[in-house]
Amino acid sequence: MTLLLAAVTLVSGCGSIISRTVPGQGHGNQYYPGVRWDVRDGPWRALTIIDLPLSAVMDTLLLPVDIHHGPYE
Repeated sequence: MTLLLAAVTLVSGCGSIISRTVPGQGHGNQYYPGVRWDVRDGPWRALTIIDLPLSAVMDTLLLPVDIHHGPYE
């Protein structure tokens, strides 16, 4: 249980961070790129679905930045 809690804490908002910082991971999405990154198909889909609510909160907080930034490539 402790390991699961630690894993969830470490990946909290992970989709939001990855989509904004790793080139090519934003897939051209300007708004809510972390949420869109979390719902993509892939081998880690089960883990990224757990991260989805946390990425939604992080993307909402970063919405003013995204408005001025433009699409993430």
